[in-house]
Amino acid sequence: MTGTDDVLLVHGGNPLEGEIRVRGAKNLVPKAMVAALLGSEPSRLRNVPDIRDVRVVRGLLQLHGVTVRPGDEPGELVLDPTHVESANVADIDAHAGSSRIPILFCGPLLHRLGHAFIPGLGGCDIGGRPIDFHFDVLRRFGATIEKRDDGQYLEAPQRLRGCKIRLPYPSVGSTEQVLLTAVLAEGVTELSNAAVEPEIEDLICVLQKMGAIISMDTDRTIRITGVDRLGGYTHRALSDRLEAASWASAALATEGNIYVRGAQQRSMMTFLNTYRRVGGAFEIDDEGIRFWHPGGSLNAIALETDVHPGFQTDWQQPLVVALTQASGLSIVHETVYESRLGFTSALNQMGAHIQLYRECLGGSDCRFGQRNFLHSAVVSGPTKLQGADLVIPDLRGGFSYLIAALAAQGTSRVHGIDLINRGYENFMDKLVELGAKVELPGKSSLV
Repeated sequence: MTGTDDVLLVHGGNPLEGEIRVRGAKNLVPKAMVAALLGSEPSRLRNVPDIRDVRVVRGLLQLHGVTVRPGDEPGELVLDPTHVESANVADIDAHAGSSRIPILFCGPLLHRLGHAFIPGLGGCDIGGRPIDFHFDVLRRFGATIEKRDDGQYLEAPQRLRGCKIRLPYPSVGSTEQVLLTAVLAEGVTELSNAAVEPEIEDLICVLQKMGAIISMDTDRTIRITGVDRLGGYTHRALSDRLEAASWASAALATEGNIYVRGAQQRSMMTFLNTYRRVGGAFEIDDEGIRFWHPGGSLNAIALETDVHPGFQTDWQQPLVVALTQASGLSIVHETVYESRLGFTSALNQMGAHIQLYRECLGGSDCRFGQRNFLHSAVVSGPTKLQGADLVIPDLRGGFSYLIAALAAQGTSRVHGIDLINRGYENFMDKLVELGAKVELPGKSSLV
């Protein structure tokens, strides 16, 4: 059971209106911080959000002797890996369960120290995200791995060597693992069926600034020629397109108007097309994107998630809340995470009409179609949502519950809000700036 500090009262029924800012992408910044481990000189990373995943990686870097300090401008970190050292296993283990990022420390630590220890991993429970493939990849490079009660111990008896790898699925995490390991490995690494998300491209930009040799082909093949030494980097992280889309969906669901400073059109083109199909309006300028509900009815749509450049799975949950207010039947086919639609049961308790199916609906067959997972949804709308007691299941589902509570009539108690801090910087302050009526139990006024 969560404590009162982890519960938020949301008084819904009011449109969100105003301006907020998104900073660097959660799916890039922690990985760029890990990349600094590979360098022989300090790095500067700008546009860093104050989120839990950043704090976890900062702590792990400091445990390994990396100096991390604020830079000259807000949101800037200076990372100095000059004195990398082994960390105490108990100290590393204290971070177990708090993030899945530690798995990406393997390659850099093997290059710098010749060994690494990886504790048990946490992260959102949205479906199978097996780490076995990460270890299989590291073995291909020449690492040896010993499973222990408290985690995995890895060694590199000799310099890691480049290899050919084909991913069975274009996994972002696996692609990051290969990149962070291959850049200092001997010879050429060829990675086919790689993920090509904007955050992957930005990580490649970081590594290239450090001295790496990496090419991307149009057929999802990435080639990395290992080098003997990497330096530091100075880089401004790309903005968080996933957070920007969450606020866009909040504007739509609450019939609001939100200017998202920092939102970038190029990385959001697929989302923007879908947003327009649903009936949402947006306006783009050099500083960000304004999203609003133009009035009238929203349109039901057929939607299928996919890896980039398709519709991102992290965009799906917040938008489903808005689809409960669309006229007609919307079909959502989730093809990335098999358990990502479980959050809809709480929306049904609030008055939504969402039916889940094991079949692949509204698009092509996917890898979950024959595996008995509820991975398709039919959303019937519009429906009036009512306040309820909600327990946050995962990061994006949690923000979706916030959107639903803000769109609903009456008051909702949202439990587990601290999980949202993993990927949404200062989200409580942003809610207040947008006119949301929210309060922490026991406090005398709105937060």
